[in-house]
Amino acid sequence: VHSSFATGPRQYDGTFYEFRTYYFKPSKMNEFLENLKKNIHLRTAHSELVGSWSVEFGGKMNKVFHIWKYDNFAHRTEVRKALAKNKDWQQFLIPNLALIDEQEFEITYLVPWCKLEKPAKEGVYELVIFQMKPGGPALWGDAFRRALNAHVDLGYSKLVGVFHTEYGALNRVHVLWWNESADSRAAGRHQSHEDPRVVAAVRESVNYLVSQQNMLLLPTSFSPLK
Repeated sequence: VHSSFATGPRQYDGTFYEFRTYYFKPSKMNEFLENLKKNIHLRTAHSELVGSWSVEFGGKMNKVFHIWKYDNFAHRTEVRKALAKNKDWQQFLIPNLALIDEQEFEITYLVPWCKLEKPAKEGVYELVIFQMKPGGPALWGDAFRRALNAHVDLGYSKLVGVFHTEYGALNRVHVLWWNESADSRAAGRHQSHEDPRVVAAVRESVNYLVSQQNMLLLPTSFSPLK
């Protein structure tokens, strides 16, 4: 059974994306971001930062979300070793670890039919996390893709990337959207819910859905994706 959603072709390429989420002690998030802004060049010298955001709405407060790109797992190992030996980076990192309350990460691949898009201007981002039924993309991938394409093709939001988890909760898909503002995102969502073409496409995909959640993300001052 073949699905155009399966990440196998991406795995042959090797490139993957690490999702890192940081939870901060109350009132400490801005302090960490200011310190990181001054030192982020030390980190990006080793691998590409796709985007950095603070979480405005959705889930816990005082939360920051990063996406890092790696050529393959050997590349990530090399980066971690290099950072451990970098005295300037360690001088920043060690005292700032005390500001972090919790962190988690996932390894993801872009789905084969999606390339990472960079919006032309600044805006807000929405990360929607779908937990799908066991069975993988061969079971639900095509229906899920049709539901996404219905929103994209009709112009209700701009798709930045679709990622399928390799390490973390399995059968999980992360969809990153861009909108000009939180209000334009709300308007597009309301319109799409009244569009019978979107409703029909989504109705098919929800048969395979276990749960979903979302976060509204605001780019940090040093985020490549604005």
